[in-house]
Amino acid sequence: MPGTPVCASLCINENTDVHGVPTGACGVKLAAAGADVVGINCHYDPFRCLEATKKMVKAVKAAGYDKVEFMIQPLAYMTPDASVQGFIDLPEFPFALEPRICTRFEMQRYARESWEAGIRFIGGCCGFEPYHIRALSEELVKERDWEPEFPIRGGKFLEKHTKPWVRARATKEYWDNLKPGTGRPFSPSLSKCDNWGITAGHELVKQHEEWTSKQELEKGYEFKKNLARGQ
Repeated sequence: MPGTPVCASLCINENTDVHGVPTGACGVKLAAAGADVVGINCHYDPFRCLEATKKMVKAVKAAGYDKVEFMIQPLAYMTPDASVQGFIDLPEFPFALEPRICTRFEMQRYARESWEAGIRFIGGCCGFEPYHIRALSEELVKERDWEPEFPIRGGKFLEKHTKPWVRARATKEYWDNLKPGTGRPFSPSLSKCDNWGITAGHELVKQHEEWTSKQELEKGYEFKKNLARGQ
């Protein structure tokens, strides 16, 4: 429809897309194609998506597209170990990603750093919960002149807790500097991504509308077993 703003974002990391095109150049291509808002969404954590979007901001502005705005919608999961295809290559995808989830205060840092980078459409994708969105809104209260319901205000309400050691946590500084444990003593901090070494054209990655057949599933299972054996 003529006159309707176009927003275009990509699921790529801070370096390149899956074809090796630099992230900044991808942003320029989107702007050149007529997008009014360009950016990054999904597949990576807030801070990797932020670095990717920053590269788009720099490249798009350098290319002369001064009227283009920027958007960011990352995962709510920390993915420092995700490869070029993002979190889908992590062994925890999709049913065991919860230990990677970001805290409210990591979300607030993401919102602040995004705003300071010139990004004005700040949101979230897979894994985001209402309390994450509230954290983003609360961080940008002064900029937006609006406060969400039930703000945590850096944990200030903990001042009324019955235990003194919990009352001592009633500052934003405490939560900003916390390194949260996972409660899983034998859990690794990073995972090894699946790397099947197959790309478009391989029979295992061909897509079709029909339900995946038993024969296709068996081929995939066998391929994975062979990889594990080093074959």
